[in-house]
Amino acid sequence: MLSVNHEPDDETTSIVSNVPSPSQTLSSSTVKTKISELKKDWIRLNVGGKYFMSTRSTLCKEESFLCRLCQNQEDLKIDTDEMGAYMIDRDPNYFHVILNYLRHGKLILETNLVEEGVLEEAEFYNIQPLIELIKERVRDRDKRQADSELGNSQNRVYRVIQYQEKEITQLMSSLSDGWKLDQLVNINSPSGYMYNDLKHSEFLSIVSKQYDRIPRENANACVSERVKILQERGSRM
Repeated sequence: MLSVNHEPDDETTSIVSNVPSPSQTLSSSTVKTKISELKKDWIRLNVGGKYFMSTRSTLCKEESFLCRLCQNQEDLKIDTDEMGAYMIDRDPNYFHVILNYLRHGKLILETNLVEEGVLEEAEFYNIQPLIELIKERVRDRDKRQADSELGNSQNRVYRVIQYQEKEITQLMSSLSDGWKLDQLVNINSPSGYMYNDLKHSEFLSIVSKQYDRIPRENANACVSERVKILQERGSRM
């Protein structure tokens, strides 16, 4: 009996190789599942008419309103728009700062934004670590501003000059180079008031000059306690 062996040709081999194996079919299904899960991890937000995209893991970095929103809590009533985005009636410019803080834990402000505005939003979203961070930054900012104003006020140098009534004209004409007369005090009168009879009166004049720069250690020495007392007396004149 004659037997004939049939060798598979190239076309048959190609057809067989293109048939997906069970393992390949399972792998494709797994990929689709992962893609579906990945899509579910992304959250679309409509904040003040502007759209934002972020992940659940980012929004849940801190216990907050945004984290509760991602968890679909029944007691949290919030609307969605036609695109399925959660609608939040807040300022989108400041929400950008909030979202970046949740992403990398840093507070970064653009030049047109202020700390108080971020604080309002952080309190609305109930992000406690950010609230504390902003309050600390505001305290530091106010302290720097107060120190700067104090330094500017100490850039004025004061001098006290004692003279008689007949020398008033000479004193006034000699003031130059930025010096000016601040106060005039009659030291013959206990109350500091000046009367009509000035023949034998003596005066203390307080003159001052503003400097652009002055060392802080020297600024305090410029305004002595005596000058302060004379200024208080002169203010009642």
